[in-house]
Amino acid sequence: MDVPVRNVCALVAYDGTDYYGFQVQNGVPTIQGALEEALQQCVGTFCRVTGSGRTDTGVHARGQVVAARVPWRHDLSALNRAWNSHLPRAIVVRQIAEAPEGFHPRFSAVSRTYRYSVFHPESGYAGISLQRFPLFDRFALVEPQSLNLMAMNAAATSLLGEHDFITFGQPPQGDNSVRRIFQAEWRPVQCDVPELDSHPLQQVVFTITANAFLRRMVRNIVGTLLEIGRGSRDIEDVGRILQARKRSLSAGPAPAQGLVLERVDYPEQYSFFS
Repeated sequence: MDVPVRNVCALVAYDGTDYYGFQVQNGVPTIQGALEEALQQCVGTFCRVTGSGRTDTGVHARGQVVAARVPWRHDLSALNRAWNSHLPRAIVVRQIAEAPEGFHPRFSAVSRTYRYSVFHPESGYAGISLQRFPLFDRFALVEPQSLNLMAMNAAATSLLGEHDFITFGQPPQGDNSVRRIFQAEWRPVQCDVPELDSHPLQQVVFTITANAFLRRMVRNIVGTLLEIGRGSRDIEDVGRILQARKRSLSAGPAPAQGLVLERVDYPEQYSFFS
């Protein structure tokens, strides 16, 4: 009896610390490679897994969406359990759903949301002497000096709307570097971390939503906004260098460990996950 081939999509979370990004590469561990290897062990044949975005080396995800054509005759909850049983602990398939013909995790998406987490000293604190924070430094940047959140948010407003973002990234294919940003905002977050008792750090999170992103665009934007928060750039610099369209004017990328692909949104007909 032939096994039916089904179009499935999955919501995936991962700790990207020990992986060379999402996209499969020869000789190094990747998220896509691990998903495909585990899926092959479940169904006995290779299935190509396609993702909604190619997160960089060391970048994490809570809401990566992937799709695959899978030979499977049982219910999808059984596939979810089987897939997870073969995945490394750093990767988990959160949900699986049937996908209609024509769905593509990348090209069907209408927006993506990333979040970047930073711990910085409370205002007036001289600096951080402790260099390692094992409870959370895999998932956040520890900044040694206090940041001006108001200035960072004022600068971030220049990013809103449709612009050519070539200053902040490289298009993944072709020459189109125009993107539309719907949200770009820093907010303080309350956190209860005993490790911080003797180190007065505050957590702030940058949330950015756009129709799509260029390569390293979010990390380059964060790197530039952090320089504004430290006082080494002016608020007006973001709008100025955005209009200049010169990659050399941006700050270097913020470290990867603070960045998480939080959510990918789709039109209503493709709203598979709660």
